[in-house]
Amino acid sequence: MTKRDLVVKIASETNLTQNDVASVVQKTLDYMADELAEGKNIELRNFGVFEVKVRKSRKGRNPNDPGNEVIIPERVVVKFRAGKELKARVDKIDPKAV
Repeated sequence: MTKRDLVVKIASETNLTQNDVASVVQKTLDYMADELAEGKNIELRNFGVFEVKVRKSRKGRNPNDPGNEVIIPERVVVKFRAGKELKARVDKIDPKAV
């Protein structure tokens, strides 16, 4: 699903214009990105948590030249942890159907 698909679906179910819905969806994503950029976590109850974490420095290898080790520096990443209800819904999916 794309952002556009989400906007169309919400607009059709709420009788709001697609422009209004697109504006709200974009503002929501902007505010979430701002919070994450400040190093804060976002918790959406029953959906999940977006967490800012530091990934430690580690050694890596080039698959084309496995003898040459490269140091991958530490960096900040965003992780998502599914909430209880989302996890329960995803657990019902048949792995062969994906």
